Amino acid sequence: MLGMKKALNAYGQTSVEMAVDVACPHRLVTMLFDGAIKAVAMARMHLEAGNVAEKGMATSKAIAIVDDGLRLSLDKNQGGELADNLDALYEYISNQLLQANLRNDVALFDEVLGLLGGLKQSWEAIDPVAQAAQAAEAPRQDSASVLSYGRA
Repeated sequence: MLGMKKALNAYGQTSVEMAVDVACPHRLVTMLFDGAIKAVAMARMHLEAGNVAEKGMATSKAIAIVDDGLRLSLDKNQGGELADNLDALYEYISNQLLQANLRNDVALFDEVLGLLGGLKQSWEAIDPVAQAAQAAEAPRQDSASVLSYGRA
């Protein structure tokens, strides 16, 4: 059983490494959001189960993803005020995670999950690959309607 668990963990790690190798920068940020959300959810679950050490490790992982991933990915030169605002929000999220861990506060974990979920949805809405696919699809739909209109 232990060997199977190690293999699954290795497979999961390899899958993430392969995904990172081929991902565009936009997708990498989405993966950071996914990782942070998963770590916060795990911390919350461990809090409710009374697993103090695991809660602390999951919280530390979430903070690391926010601080060393999301915050460091900001380009403050090009991002201007938006990047500054996101930086402040990421700092707030990290502080809330620290307080949630220290106080064993489920509500703070829930607040962070809501913030990260909203940020992820916003980030996905500006996905350049999805926007390009939609733009490519729009002319085909228009020409298809013109063709069907011409037949009527």
